[in-house]
This record gives sequence, structure tokens and C-alpha cells, in this order.
Amino acid sequence: MKDSGEERAGIREKERRADFVRAFLKWAKDRGLTTENLGTHLRVRKASKSSSNAQTVEEQPIYLTQEGHDAMVDELATLKERRPHIQADLARAMADKDFRENAPLDAARNEQGHLEARIREIDGTLRRAVVLDHGAEHPGDVSQLGDLVTIKDLRTGQDKSYTLVNSDEVRSGQGKISIASPVGKAVYQRRAGEEVEVEAPSGTFRVRIELIKSQ
Repeated sequence: MKDSGEERAGIREKERRADFVRAFLKWAKDRGLTTENLGTHLRVRKASKSSSNAQTVEEQPIYLTQEGHDAMVDELATLKERRPHIQADLARAMADKDFRENAPLDAARNEQGHLEARIREIDGTLRRAVVLDHGAEHPGDVSQLGDLVTIKDLRTGQDKSYTLVNSDEVRSGQGKISIASPVGKAVYQRRAGEEVEVEAPSGTFRVRIELIKSQ
């Protein structure tokens, strides 16, 4: 059985291919090759949820820092501004009737597919986003999303600092670490002074949490 990540990737790939077909059908209508834009009738069948548990996962909130939320909003606006430019590239490429050897058309279609997939991904994240209130008190002194955590690698004695974030937010800036990563998972909801084991692909090692700071 495919996990939810694989199912979402499959749906994004189907949507990407459908976007290509829609663009071609719109071009055909604009060129007078068809009497209507048949792309408006094209729908992608959504994968059915295999269980109520899968449905619950899809509806779970995604916790973001204010910085991460703002970065996603800005990225979404920038991506949407790219749409007219890509449509123009598609129109120019489609003017070449030989679709068999049309590298510009393939490139424009690929760019459009990646663009639309990322727009859908951000839209989905923002719909489920809950922005963290950094003014709220911690439950005790355990590390939470949005906290700056300083750790010491007990192998090397080297200190490193990371802001703990959801995996959806990692790409929005430097110095952030997902709580789904080996280090993030090990230090999440732990206290300053604790030594924890990090199970990384390269092997297991220990770190000590030196400082937890709410930002």
C-alpha cells in the first residue's frame, strides 16, 4: 500500500500532465482547430482515502513560525506572477507545428508543471497552517517548534544552533531544521541539559542540548 507521501506525489504528477494537456487544448481553441476549449472538461481523478486515519492525517494542522508563513506567502505570490510569462513561452513554442522535436515546448511544459505543483503544495500548506504564537508560555522548558536550540556534538565538541520547524518550512530559510530530521527528532520536546542519541544514516551519535531559546 502506498503511503500518503507517495499518493500525493502521484496526484501531483497527474496534475502536471493534465496541465500540459490543458495548455495544448487551449492553444488548439485559440488557433481555431477546435470549436471550444476542451481543456475545461479535463479532470484528474483524486485517489480515494483508504481509511479514516488517512483522512485525519490530511486534515491535521501544519504549525509554522511567522517567518516561515510569511516566506511561503511571498513565494506563492512570486510563483503566480510567473504564470503569464510561462504561458507566453508556451504560446511561442506552440507556434512551431512540429511537436516531435520541440525542445522549447518541452522546457516550457516542464517549467509550467513544476510551477503549478509548487503552487498547489504551498496553497495546501497555507490552508492548514497554524502560525505559532511565540509569546505563549512553554509547557515546562521543553523545546517546541519555533525555538532556537543550541546543541553540542559530543563527538567533536562543536556547538551548533538550529531553529526547530515543521518539514514544510525548512526550505524557507537557513539555520532551520525539521523536527522530522534525525537531529530535529532527537531534540524536539526535550530539555536543556539532556543528552540524546541521534540516529542518522551515517550512524548513531550523541548530542547535548545546551540552550533552548524562544524566539
